[in-house]
Amino acid sequence: MTLTSTAIIRTAAIAAIAAATISTAAANPLPLLSFPFEPTPSPRMQPVAVQPPGAVETFDEADGNVRLPAHLQRQIVAYATREAPGTIVIDTPNTYLYLVLGNGRAMRYGIGVGREGFTWSGVKTINKKAEWPDWTPPEEMLVRQPYLPRFMAGGPGNPLGARAMYLSGTVYRIHGTNQPQTIGGHVSSGCIRMVNEDVMDLYSRVNVGTKVVVLPNTPRAASLAR
Repeated sequence: MTLTSTAIIRTAAIAAIAAATISTAAANPLPLLSFPFEPTPSPRMQPVAVQPPGAVETFDEADGNVRLPAHLQRQIVAYATREAPGTIVIDTPNTYLYLVLGNGRAMRYGIGVGREGFTWSGVKTINKKAEWPDWTPPEEMLVRQPYLPRFMAGGPGNPLGARAMYLSGTVYRIHGTNQPQTIGGHVSSGCIRMVNEDVMDLYSRVNVGTKVVVLPNTPRAASLAR
C-alpha cells in the first residue's frame, strides 16, 4: 500500500512541528518547582512558670532547666549551733534547710516551706525514707482540695519527687518536687520541698531516727537563724 501525496505532506508537517517543539523546549527548559518540605524551625517555646508569692528562680535558655539563685543552691556554709552533727534544722522564715556537719559548718539547701497558715514548728525525727514514693493525699488536704487524685504512683510527675523523708507524728515530709520554681517560696501545705538533686543528696546523708528541728516562721526565728 502506498501513501497518497496528501498523506505524505500531512505527515511531514506533523513531524516538522514536533521537531520544532522539542528544539524550543531544549533551548528554554521550564524552571523546576521547589517546595518547602522542611518547615522553618520555629523559635523554641519558653516555659512560663506561675510564680507563687516569695518564690525565686531563673530560667536557663541553654537547656531549659530552672536554675536556683546562688543563695538557694546547695553549699557548705558557716553555721553556729548547739545541735549535734547530723541534725537537720529547717529555717522556715529564710527557706533554708541545714544539715549540721560540726566544727561550725553545715550543708545548706534552698527549700520551699508552708504557705501562710500552714507553717509549723517543733522537734521531730525521720521515721521513714522512700525512693520515688507514691502519694496519697491526707484527708485534710482532700477536704480543702477535693479535685486532687486519691492516689498517685511514684515517678517524675509525682509531687513528692525523687525522695521523701517522713516526719514522726505528722503528715509532713521532706521531699522532692516537680515544681522547682517554688523553691525559696512559702508555697506548700506544710511539707518541706527540695529540688530533686538536693533531696537525693540529703537522703543519702541521713538515716531513720535523724533529729529534725523546725523553726517557727517568726521575725525572731529569722534573725536567730541568720
